This record gives sequence, structure tokens and C-alpha cells, in this order.
Amino acid sequence: MADDAGHVPVLLDEVLTLLRPGAGGVVIDCTAGRGGHAAALLERIGPGGVLLAMDRDADNAAYTRRRLAPIAERVGATAHVEHATFAEAEAVRDRLGLGRANAVLADLGFASNQMDAADRGLSFQADGPLDMRLDVTGATGGGPTAGELVNELDEKSLADLIYEYGEERLSRRIARNIVAARREGPISTTQELARLVRRAYGPRAGGRVDPATRTFMALRIAVNDELVALERLLDQVERLLEPGGRVGVISFHSLEDRRVKQAWVEAAQQGRLLRLTRKPVTANETECRANPRARSAKLRVAELAASTHETPPRP
Repeated sequence: MADDAGHVPVLLDEVLTLLRPGAGGVVIDCTAGRGGHAAALLERIGPGGVLLAMDRDADNAAYTRRRLAPIAERVGATAHVEHATFAEAEAVRDRLGLGRANAVLADLGFASNQMDAADRGLSFQADGPLDMRLDVTGATGGGPTAGELVNELDEKSLADLIYEYGEERLSRRIARNIVAARREGPISTTQELARLVRRAYGPRAGGRVDPATRTFMALRIAVNDELVALERLLDQVERLLEPGGRVGVISFHSLEDRRVKQAWVEAAQQGRLLRLTRKPVTANETECRANPRARSAKLRVAELAASTHETPPRP
């Protein structure tokens, strides 16, 4: 079931078990969303604990701030909620004067309210403008909208973007369809774009996964510079954690998961991190039935080594 914010935090029990937040600890939730994980973490760290929660969506950050305030008061903890991207985690922590964290979490998915809002353009289930920005205020940076990319990139650049970020094998055919269609006028809505993508598949357009899914993912990643932000977060992890502190990243597609795994394999080989999950933790069938969006979630957890001289486990 959804929590009272209308969103289901994925792998919640696994996050709490593996990150093991405790009373008086410092926890950073880099992607607070509607506050599902943050609320549960806050319950675990009171009294005396400190939670820093961040989100790039200003509305979700404001909602989470209101949601966490009474919990923090009840359990005797402190909750800071900031409108910021997780690429800024270290800078935000330092600005607030917080110490190193016992636990850091980054859920790279989207809150249900973002996916379900047609005016955000993140989904083609309902027609909406081709926007896809997670921060519509522009305060945390970000590039052009999806509509600007679709209507302004040349055919090769558009095909390369769809192939690289969407791992879409028909990227060139899709780009060709888009460029041909925009000669008649700008492509302005999500369903218009989805139809053009499906046309590239022809009779093969049926199936469990809509053919437009990978193209929409590619555009969203490009609009929000998501992979660059993830690389910046991974670079900060060891400076965010205290020795023995743990970090968990929940990813939803292979481009994200691959980067997390590669970064932590390298750090483990050098004795800086201990990989606690050699294979990613996934949702059980009960959770997947209750929340279909959990099916693609993968959780990896690592621990900051107490000493860089200790022998790392075999990756």
C-alpha cells in the first residue's frame, strides 16, 4: 500500500536492515521524494539523531519538510530538508555544519506523484507537455526540456542520445521518424512522441513493455543530467561517511546500476569500501504485487572501511 504521501518507498525493510540507522546517528537521504524512506530513518535515529534530506523537486522537498517536522519533534531528532540535487550532498552537509554520516541513502527513482502528473511529461500514460525537468524552478540547474531536445537536436545527435541513455537498438529509426514529423510542426506532447516511437517498431510494438519507454528514459536522463549527478555523488560517498558508515543506492536501470557497481568494485579492490551486497537486493514477489514499480529496483550497499590499510574482500 502507498504511504500517507501517496507514494510507496521501495525496499524499505531492506534499507533499514542493511543501513542499520541507530539512535543519535547522522543520516543523509539524498533523494527524499515524498519522505517515505526519510520518515522511517528518522524514527530510527531519535533521540539525538540528525537527518539531512534533499530533493531536487521543490514541491516534494516542501512536502517532506512538513511531513518530517512532527516526527522529529516526537522522537527527539533534528530534520533538515533542503531543495537540492544529490550532486550537492557534500556542499549542503558542510553548509549546515553537520558531521560525517552513519548512513547515506540515494533512491534514484521517482516519486509516484511525479510520474502520475501529466504536466511533468515524465510518462506517456496521460498526454502532457514534453518537459521532464525534475526541478521546474531551475534553482538546482538542469538542461533544456525534452521538447527542446526533440525539436532542436539534429538527427544523428538525437539518435546517439536515445541509444546511449536508453540503450535503444532502433534509435536511428526513431530519430528519423521524429525529424520527419517535426518538419510539419513542433512535437509538443508526450503521446505524440510516444506514437512516433511506436511507429518505428511497426507490428512489433506490442508486448509487456511499451516501446516508448526507453526513448522517454533517455530524454529524462539527458534533461536532468542524471548520470553526471550520480557520478558526482559516488565521488563524494567516502567523504560523506564516517568509518564503518554505510551507503545504499537504489537504481532502476542498468546504466545507473552499472556505474554504482563499477565504482564500488574499484573502491573495494583498493580497500576503501567493503561491498556488503555482491549481487543487488531486489524486491520480493509480495512487494512487487503491491507496488509494480518495485520490480526494477536494485539496492547495493557498501561500508566505508575503518582503515584504508585493511585487506578488502575479493570483489
